[in-house]
Amino acid sequence: MKYMYENPKIKSKLILSDSLDKDVELLRDKTLYKFIWITEGEVELIINYESFIFHAGEIVSLSYLHCMKLGAVRGRCRAMLFNNRFYHIIDHDSEVLCNGLLFNGSQNVISFRVDDKDAFKLNRLVDVFLEELALHDSMQDEMLRIILKRTIILCCRLARSKDGVFSQRCARFEIMRKFYALVDEHFREKKQVQEYADMLNKSAKTLANILSFYHRPPAIKVIHNRIIAEAERLLYYTSKSSKEIAFLLGFEEQALFSRFFKNMTGMNTTQFRRQSRHLMRA
Repeated sequence: MKYMYENPKIKSKLILSDSLDKDVELLRDKTLYKFIWITEGEVELIINYESFIFHAGEIVSLSYLHCMKLGAVRGRCRAMLFNNRFYHIIDHDSEVLCNGLLFNGSQNVISFRVDDKDAFKLNRLVDVFLEELALHDSMQDEMLRIILKRTIILCCRLARSKDGVFSQRCARFEIMRKFYALVDEHFREKKQVQEYADMLNKSAKTLANILSFYHRPPAIKVIHNRIIAEAERLLYYTSKSSKEIAFLLGFEEQALFSRFFKNMTGMNTTQFRRQSRHLMRA
């Protein structure tokens, strides 16, 4: 079953679906942020050409940049989806602190577990969502936005808890989150760790220590992974040449981009384009 709020004037969408596996059109929408909650059994999600199995009690958060389809469904899942026109996470980052934590453009898949207490809270939010959908007044849009914000904040708390974030560590965790958000914003023109350390008003060594503390890859690897994720998306979704993609990603020469791509993926751009499209048709 699918429930949707849509404002056609500004093309905003908020969707709740219990039948994502039967909704091809919804899966193909490349404008939606997604929370996928596995409520029973296990579900296979194919995300950016890679298969992942998630089990009951897990939530996966994906940005609109992630290519996703469902594989084997041996259970049930519930999805809440929204676009930037309904709630712009960058403009409202101070409200929910999710940019770079729940949503980023890297290849990393972010997931976390829900215990019975938090599952009760999520189900209660779903009930309120359905109640609000039945009302049609001037306050409906804002009420639904509040429900989404509460859902995002709850998921942020769960994701932070997974990293063992307590009050005395919040400042350190925020630096890491902001680093990921800055990489998302500037990876095309800034490719050196020191550039991001400067924007955070920290030394490169301090940034390295923070990432290590939370068991994250080194800063240069985070930057490179973000570049390669964008390169792969452009190769799959567009017909742009390697030269055009190199320019879009801020490489001065195509040869530098080609060498970087081969070092990161083990194949050239032509091989990747052929292989990824074959996998997505499978």
